[in-house]
Amino acid sequence: MKITEAMHRQADWASADTPVSEIAKIMAKDDIGAVPIGKNNKLIGMITDRDIALRVVAQGREPSKTSAEDIMTKGIVYCRTNETVEDAIHLMDQKKIRRLPVIDDKKRLVGMLSLGDVSHAVSRELSGELLHAVADHHP
Repeated sequence: MKITEAMHRQADWASADTPVSEIAKIMAKDDIGAVPIGKNNKLIGMITDRDIALRVVAQGREPSKTSAEDIMTKGIVYCRTNETVEDAIHLMDQKKIRRLPVIDDKKRLVGMLSLGDVSHAVSRELSGELLHAVADHHP
């Protein structure tokens, strides 16, 4: 199955200088747990709800004065529209991640593929293996 058949469309990214308080509002409004971050028209990182909890709230930082770039996970792991869901599963397993931005052949963000999307697209056995792999307990 192609990634385009399983992904959520109309994904968007936030600018690196966006305050974390605004990122949290986007997450609440769109009912999502991750927002890709961009700078100079390129994806440069990702912020998850966990990043906000651990890198802002737990450290006593002011969300309205902390930029996305200050707390994002740097680098971006992504998949492409011409790949299969199975390709994405292998990448998610290898990198131990639950969400992947999806880019097209013009390197534009066109969607997001989450663990939940995968679970609806493939067999229970395969999605169960992925869940087990990315949700492994830390030592």
